[in-house]
Amino acid sequence: MLVLVAPGQGAQTPGFLTPWLDLPGSAESLAAWSDAIGLDLVHYGTKADADAIRDTAVAQPLLVAAGLLSAGALADVLALGPDAPGAAASGRVAPGAVAGHSVGEITAAVFANVLESTAALRLVRERGLAMAEAAAVTETGMSALLGGEPEDVLPALEKLGLTAANVNGSGQIVAAGTADELAALAADKPEGVRRVVPLKVAGAFHTRHMAPAVARLAAATETLTPADPALRYVSNKDGQVVESGAAVVERLVGQVANSVRWDLCMETFRNLGVTALVEVCPGGTLTGLAKRELRGVQMVALKTPDDLDKARALVRASMAPSSASDDAPGAGDSSATNPAVDTTA
Repeated sequence: MLVLVAPGQGAQTPGFLTPWLDLPGSAESLAAWSDAIGLDLVHYGTKADADAIRDTAVAQPLLVAAGLLSAGALADVLALGPDAPGAAASGRVAPGAVAGHSVGEITAAVFANVLESTAALRLVRERGLAMAEAAAVTETGMSALLGGEPEDVLPALEKLGLTAANVNGSGQIVAAGTADELAALAADKPEGVRRVVPLKVAGAFHTRHMAPAVARLAAATETLTPADPALRYVSNKDGQVVESGAAVVERLVGQVANSVRWDLCMETFRNLGVTALVEVCPGGTLTGLAKRELRGVQMVALKTPDDLDKARALVRASMAPSSASDDAPGAGDSSATNPAVDTTA
């Protein structure tokens, strides 16, 4: 079974979209999305420096656009969105499940046909602006803890007033809170933690500090008309498969102030029988985590268009009766080099 995943904030690097603009239709898609959201995605994806694309209001729509662009380049072998139910007849593969880490959940919502691409870009633009505004209220941040067991790390974070904003599996938890709380963490690491790595992010995402963003994002969803997922959509909230489009959108709103449980998402992939995993651009972070948690699963991370042929081969190899129509929601079991650090938002 094939799983398609989308990374979160922190995966972007300066100029990462440059090679993708050489693909037919890519520049036109980016230009249309840029006009729709009032943000020059081509500039930020090709010419802007690291500080410019670290801005939450820029990084989030940039990542969703990159994920959609790279997945679209696999349209000859991959059936997504409204095409997913007809995958078997078209000779293409519909993923058995889709998911995204943090803001990548919006990318995954397009893959599952819950949201149309332009509506998703407008939503993520509002999300980024709302979270940037919330982050400006108090000096907050995030740090990755490498090593340690959850039963030791989580109580230590709670004692310091910190939140486990991302529980990523593979001995990696990302803590978030105020600058003083994070300083105390660095000075007194929990038992078993090898390193505490401060992350270059603009705030304490997925914590109570993001509560002001929730109301603004909820208002932005009032005009949406989400469809029910055409593919299994695995949620960051609890790793469960969500079968209602309205429930997906409700979770997208609440998730900005709640922990990302990527460990539970990977557990669900395993329970569903994942055999292949493709991570859309800018890939690498989630495949890094999966290599340690999902042993034996074949994976490809889309970093540049040079990775597309490897991804096509993996998608074709994953084709089996259960990879297309049998893996629609409601079919089968629907339960649920540097350290890879998905921060985020």
